[in-house]
Parts: sequence; structure tokens; C-alpha cells
Amino acid sequence: MQNIITYCKKHTMANNPVLLRGFLAALLCASIPACTWDTSPSTSGAAPSPAPHYKVGDPYKVNNKWYYPKEDYSYDETGIASWYGDPFHNKLTANGELYNKQELTAAHTTLPLPSLARVTNLENGRSIVVRVNDRGPFIGNRIIDLSERSADLLGFKSQGTAKVRVQVLADESKAIADAMRRYGTPAQYATAQEQIQIAAVESSTSVYEEYSSNNIMHDTVEVKTLKPTQSTEETHQQLLTTKPVPYVLEVPVPSKSNIYVQAGSFSSEQNAINLRHKLSGLGNATVSKALVNGQTFYRVRLGPVATVPQSDALLAKVRQAGVTEARTIVD
Repeated sequence: MQNIITYCKKHTMANNPVLLRGFLAALLCASIPACTWDTSPSTSGAAPSPAPHYKVGDPYKVNNKWYYPKEDYSYDETGIASWYGDPFHNKLTANGELYNKQELTAAHTTLPLPSLARVTNLENGRSIVVRVNDRGPFIGNRIIDLSERSADLLGFKSQGTAKVRVQVLADESKAIADAMRRYGTPAQYATAQEQIQIAAVESSTSVYEEYSSNNIMHDTVEVKTLKPTQSTEETHQQLLTTKPVPYVLEVPVPSKSNIYVQAGSFSSEQNAINLRHKLSGLGNATVSKALVNGQTFYRVRLGPVATVPQSDALLAKVRQAGVTEARTIVD
């Protein structure tokens, strides 16, 4: 709880007591942010009853693609963002909250629900904090689906998509997860038993995988699992209903960012070269070297391409060629 307040004082509300008071008031209110598993448009004015809970979830498959949810508090990725609004307003999210298009929320395919993340528009430098409480997006190359209000604040509502950077706020997200695990309802607690056992071991490790899209190899690097932040039952409801305030931070961004389709990442340079040869007929395929946690990887990328529709088309071709784990990145 204190970590969240400290973060907002330091990074989003410094020298602005009005915004800070608004944030503290939001922490104490009983309303809950929102989203949507039921994708049918609402025909009645009544919203379903929310049942917020902490969720990681099992692997799942959508549109012939597998997704592997996990607690990844080091998540920091670039890609394409989209947004969703009216058809999902007042529908339940994947973790039982309600989607409200006017609140700062988001959907992600694998991050724990809920968690807090900073989303930065790499095209204009606008940056906000959102509450990730839903699953998606499942179209093309999108890495995050933002609420309508979030897209408006980031300045891409009218164009529909934007190049973004998504960074999980580790301490704040861990505090929320820990409170919901320890002080949720019995049903919520039961579904989180495995996560409790894993997170309670300070020295345990998880695996960060850079997936090779053609399943030749999975490159792995060990990263430490964060020890859960202690909280009390008194703060549980406050953490449960934490809602980021609509504050836009202006941050420096690269003068130019390019869109690529990344087909795979290998510890073996020869495996990367083999994949590059396989995909050379689809466009400009290259192999680039990258250092991740002290280990060298060889990434196979196609591009750059100028627009999101062009990257969607290229990604579809790469996946049709059998590289099902290919993804779009911005660099």
C-alpha cells in the first residue's frame, strides 16, 4: 500500500497535491475497475455482480495460438497497443472485475491479474499507469488492449493503435497480489495455493524464455522471483480497488522507432541463420545479436515496416510459414 502511494508521489504526482488527494480518495472508494470475458454487447442497463480475485491462470489457446500466463514482474516489452470500449462496458473481466471504459485499465495475454503497468506511447512520449485486469488482445500483433479512456490520454484513440512500451510496476503489483492471495475469499485463496507456495520461497527461481518460433530451441535465463510484499487485512480492500488516476507523464522517447516481426531468438547463431534462410522469401530477414541477463541471443527479425497494417500482414505470412510464435516488436 505504502509502495503504491510512494510511487505515485515520486513519479506521477510530485508537486501536485490535488492529484494526490484524488488518488488517495480513489483508494478508499468502494467502486471497482472493470473489463470483459462476455463479449456480447450489453442489452440491459444492469451490470453483472463483480467478484474480483487474483488470477494467473493455466495455459490457454485462442485462434490456434497458445498463451502461457505467469508472474513476470520484470516484464518490459515494446509493441503495438489497441483499445476497446462500448461493446465491453460493464462486462466482467477475466478476474471478475467490471470493465469501465472511463477508467485506466487494460487487457494482457499473460500478466497476472490484477497488476499495475506503465504504458508509454513511443510516438508522442505520453505515459500513464493502468490496472491490468483482463485477458487479450487476440488480434494480430497487439501486446496490450487499453480502455477507451487510456487510449484517449495516450493520444491514439482516433487512430486505433500506437507503438508502446509496457513496463510492470513490480513492487506495487506484488503488494496487490499478496493482499489478494492472503485476504481474498476462500474460493479465491484456493485458486492461488500454487502461487502462494512458489512466491513464499525467497530463493526460488522462474524461467525467462525467449521462444524460438519454429520450436528448434527454447533459450532460457534464470531470474529471481520477488519475495511477496507483506500487507494486512485492513489494506486488502484498498489494494483490491486501487485505480490509477488519469495523470499523463511526458517522457523522452526515441526520435525514431521501427516496427519489426521477430520470428525467433536463439542461443545458437546457426539456428538463427537457418530460420533467416527459411523466411528470406517473405521480406528483409536479418539476424541481430542481443545480450539478455549476461547471455547472448541471436534474434531473427523481418522489417522494418512502416505501418501497423503492414506489420499485421507480414506477421500473418510468417505464422503461415510455420513460425507460430512470431511476434511484433518496436525498436
